[in-house]
Amino acid sequence: MVLGTAALALGLSGCSRDLTVTRINSDEKKPNNVWVFFTVEDEGEPVAGLAAEDFDIYEDDKLVSQYESKQTIQNPEVAAVMYTMLLLDMSGSVTESGESEAIVNAAEVFSEKVGATQKVGVWAFDGGEDIFSVVRFTEAKASIDGGLNGLRQYKAQDPSTNLNGAVIQGLQQLEKELDADKRPLKFGTLVVFTDGTDRASRVPREDMLEEIGKEDYANFQIFVIGVGAEIEEDALQEIGRDGTELATDDEKVREAFEKVADRIDKQAKRFYLLSYCTPSRSGDHTVRIQANTKNEKGKKDGEGSLEYQFSAEKFGPPPECDPNRAPAFRLDKNLDAASNDDDGGGDADGSASSGNGKANAKGGFKFGKGSKPGGGE
Repeated sequence: MVLGTAALALGLSGCSRDLTVTRINSDEKKPNNVWVFFTVEDEGEPVAGLAAEDFDIYEDDKLVSQYESKQTIQNPEVAAVMYTMLLLDMSGSVTESGESEAIVNAAEVFSEKVGATQKVGVWAFDGGEDIFSVVRFTEAKASIDGGLNGLRQYKAQDPSTNLNGAVIQGLQQLEKELDADKRPLKFGTLVVFTDGTDRASRVPREDMLEEIGKEDYANFQIFVIGVGAEIEEDALQEIGRDGTELATDDEKVREAFEKVADRIDKQAKRFYLLSYCTPSRSGDHTVRIQANTKNEKGKKDGEGSLEYQFSAEKFGPPPECDPNRAPAFRLDKNLDAASNDDDGGGDADGSASSGNGKANAKGGFKFGKGSKPGGGE
């Protein structure tokens, strides 16, 4: 079953910015709760830090009073989980060259940054057949640091580099970990660090590329951080489809990790879970959520909205509506904008058809091709 999205960017006059607000999922429940999970972006860049009062809610083109709606922004973690796997190359070329210390230090900085918004797990590989766990997925910084410290003195069991096999197993492990989480919306990111190319030849490159291209991982983000003289930039960019960072020496390793961490952190902060209490008590209604941004002087300098339909049949208290109630998003809702016409017409549930995102039954979500942070297109 495919979850789709609906996005509707509204143009503004003057020099105001056009924001893109993209619906990922939504739900409504008696007595009169409505939840909408969406992202806000400005020309592809995440818009973070918006508060409940920065959103206007319209039902059937009539503004809903914020006092009546009790609108609030909930923590997205009540409905969505975000996992980032850091997959480190600990082959002989790394461990025997003294690079381990710099890599571990950079990985600690990376984990601290990304771990502020999602769970981070660390796996590693050398020339052996299987990747191995360094730190299971966790939000505890002490656990991550403790596990990474063990790599400072690590000696490769097989000094070769099984990069192709590691990428395949990394994706499979990430999917497995996400599947185990009971929250309905799931978002996965794989970050691969390597200092060279696949030397073990355990897995053909074609098999690795075929695995990356599977629909199971279509909504995962994949980044690559490469360092050293053996780097084949074009080959790494085939893996890092959402971004590559290349460091020519150890001094640039930390900077490369920080750039990727910053991009992942910003992407995580584009998510919003808006909850409100609808005044509607019966029938079908069109809801429009409008996001507004302001400049340093407090004047509005951008807006954008999403729009869809919902049913308020037999709504109304008692009991009293609690906007802090957690949602239970259904994955059988079809929000697939791609299945609609290109003229802005809605689908069966009223979703606008201009969406540029896609979500699947695992809750994965992805906007087209991400730009490369530092490794080119």
